[in-house]
Amino acid sequence: MIIGGPPCQDFSSAGKRDEDNGRGGLTLSYAHIVATVRPRWFVMENVERIQGTRKLVEAEQTFREAGYGLTECVLDASLCGVPQKRRRFVMIGCLGARDDFMSGWIQRNIAHAPMTIKDYFGDKIDFEYYYRHPRSYARRGVFSVYEPSPTIRGVNRPMPQGYKLHPNDPVKSLEGIRPLTTKERSMIQTFPETFRFSGTKTEQEQMIGNAVPVKLGEFIAEAIWQYNKSEAERLARQTSLWQTLFDLPKKVAVF
Repeated sequence: MIIGGPPCQDFSSAGKRDEDNGRGGLTLSYAHIVATVRPRWFVMENVERIQGTRKLVEAEQTFREAGYGLTECVLDASLCGVPQKRRRFVMIGCLGARDDFMSGWIQRNIAHAPMTIKDYFGDKIDFEYYYRHPRSYARRGVFSVYEPSPTIRGVNRPMPQGYKLHPNDPVKSLEGIRPLTTKERSMIQTFPETFRFSGTKTEQEQMIGNAVPVKLGEFIAEAIWQYNKSEAERLARQTSLWQTLFDLPKKVAVF
């Protein structure tokens, strides 16, 4: 299996949204690597906005010409065991499979309700509200632990002194409100509490924001494992049936 997430900056809402800006071509490089090595499985992750781009269409063609059946979906991490609203495009390929072969296995594991920060941390946190710097002041900046976190980004800015309450902020006062710490942000990305990041604080924040949530990766892996197990059991039953049919004439002859 090859697992990868080609750079998303050329597709991301946080970038220039120009798929020909340079990094978008690495999606095609990833497809060519998979098509050359031809592992039984591959998984590719990217931002939701990659859908409909020429680069994705070209990559899909490369995968199919190499013999892969493809399952594509957009997963909301908060429905996959992660306390964060983070929508990501996922493509799963398997040699010789039909398209959409994994769809049912993914959907059966989707949660009925999004996971909140409080659901995930329980009594490990001693605050109810926190600040997350908005992309523009037309959006709110204060969030509750009783909802999923917004997408963890690669920067973690402090609350400016001049920040004014937004109408949608769930508080009436900014007293005691603070940004999440680097450690808290990494745990919302579902890294284990004991996981250690190297580099400067800025570099650590960037790594955390760029990462695929650990539990989202686990969710995808679990779906693939369940599919494989089911296929193995199906083939075992099929083999047993053929063996029975093969042995039947011998038994009749002996009788």
